[in-house]
Amino acid sequence: MISTNQFKTGMSLLFDGELYLIEEFQHVKPGKGAAFVRTKLRSIKTGNLLSRTFDAGEKFQEAFIEKKSMQFQYRSGEDLHFMDTQTYESLAFSASQLGDAANYLMENLEVRGEFYEGRLIGVELPTTVVLKITDSDPGLRGDTSKAAMKPAVLETGLKIQVPLFIERGESIKVDTRTGEYAGRA
Repeated sequence: MISTNQFKTGMSLLFDGELYLIEEFQHVKPGKGAAFVRTKLRSIKTGNLLSRTFDAGEKFQEAFIEKKSMQFQYRSGEDLHFMDTQTYESLAFSASQLGDAANYLMENLEVRGEFYEGRLIGVELPTTVVLKITDSDPGLRGDTSKAAMKPAVLETGLKIQVPLFIERGESIKVDTRTGEYAGRA
């Protein structure tokens, strides 16, 4: 059991029979009345964000999340195949199970899989990944009065905005947290 005093961002807990991740929390001690904790919880099942207020000291069941180191192997239609780096077991998940993380997966990329009761609930990616641009319009000279951007398609199919000087075939770094251009590779 964990108390509201032990809350940390990223912690998982069972609440109303469902698994939630603590996105943010704030301990509040008003001048008059009892202390309480404001939280934003993300449902693992639906992905919805829930704002809840709890009394200080309220107790919850902490959910045990198992983390496994995995290596991405290949895509097969909608399925993404991984290898558990500890047991060398092959694991397959659908792109919908991984969500946006599927847009950043390249062969041999090491990720950390998060499992609850043997079921994949998320993938922890590196902060940046290096991807090659497969399609991009040529940049126009003289159009650089500000930080001008143009659309580009990456080898995984992800579409992002890149600076005008980036050409087709170049490798770039992409921030996996925001999905934005982070520099040349």
